[in-house]
Amino acid sequence: MADTIRVGVVGAHAVRGWGRAVHLPALSALPDYTVEAVAGTSPESARAAADVWGARRAFDDPYALMDDPDVDLVVIAVQLPKRDGLVEAAVAAGKHVYCEWPLALSATSAEGLRARADAAGVRHAVGLQSRNHPSIGYLRDLLAAGRIGDVLSTSLTYSLAAPEVWSRRYAALFDATKGVNHLAVVAGHSLDMFRAAVGDFAELSATLATRIPHVTLEETGERLDVTSPDQIVIGGLLDSGAAACAHFMTGGPRGDGFRIEVHGRAGRLVLTAADDSLVAPDFTLYASDGAAPLTELPVPAAYFRTLPDAPPALRNVAQVYADLAHGIRTGEAVTPDFSTAVATHRLLDAVKRAAATGERQRMA
Repeated sequence: MADTIRVGVVGAHAVRGWGRAVHLPALSALPDYTVEAVAGTSPESARAAADVWGARRAFDDPYALMDDPDVDLVVIAVQLPKRDGLVEAAVAAGKHVYCEWPLALSATSAEGLRARADAAGVRHAVGLQSRNHPSIGYLRDLLAAGRIGDVLSTSLTYSLAAPEVWSRRYAALFDATKGVNHLAVVAGHSLDMFRAAVGDFAELSATLATRIPHVTLEETGERLDVTSPDQIVIGGLLDSGAAACAHFMTGGPRGDGFRIEVHGRAGRLVLTAADDSLVAPDFTLYASDGAAPLTELPVPAAYFRTLPDAPPALRNVAQVYADLAHGIRTGEAVTPDFSTAVATHRLLDAVKRAAATGERQRMA
């Protein structure tokens, strides 16, 4: 391998997108990486993206990028409905892979991708970067250290404002079959972050509801039927035995974002967000010991491991890249990786089964 890890980005764009806004500045800020190549939808768009991303090579065929011997790591920044076969091809080419979330349509499909990557001996990462938020790491460690004693119960709520007129680019969000709806994306990111702090669900029940049955497409005025849920309610027990619930509320003119509350025998911890951003909130952590009122608990500087002064989304993604670079150089496992994705997909599949059957699901 070269002195730096040479990156090829599938789905790079010169002007817009998550890759342009977050992946590019994260890669540019880390000395471990060089953006070697990009792939776009046409020669012109690929060349424009290469100029912005500082890449030496531009491809209009993602498979040609994967075959390039000067690419060590393939970043797949393409949404799931347009991603068919790309992860498999990157692994088959012997490349390390960073894939955006969701990894697949189901846990079974995600398990297949993990098996292929492990068999090929490549390192893999997935875009569940919110678990890297310093406040989440600090909350996890406080609970593990027994700051509030035995945990009795915990709750997660997330409220998100949502318009009823959308660009055609987001039509897949409202289709339950596409894998990028609120259950997959909103609940997926949030539940993975939640379980990173408080632990995994051992069993759960769930209710899914669609309270906004139609949206309008901005470009055409077309009325689109919504088949995906905008209200997601989950309740159950964690592996620790603590009671847990999560409620995801989307729609309406305003949302207040995340609130995580943990009650223990000796006190409680509360984490709140400054806005309703899904993957880029600033958090404030509060603690109460005994019967004392809540007071703010600053997160120690040690939890800001990579790009400490960067905005949360950039900082969290950069941490994934920093850990992935370590994994590529040492062969050690990386988190969040495809195994992380499999576990989160299993949780989402259990939520869907619980809602469809009305039966409580027990996680194996």
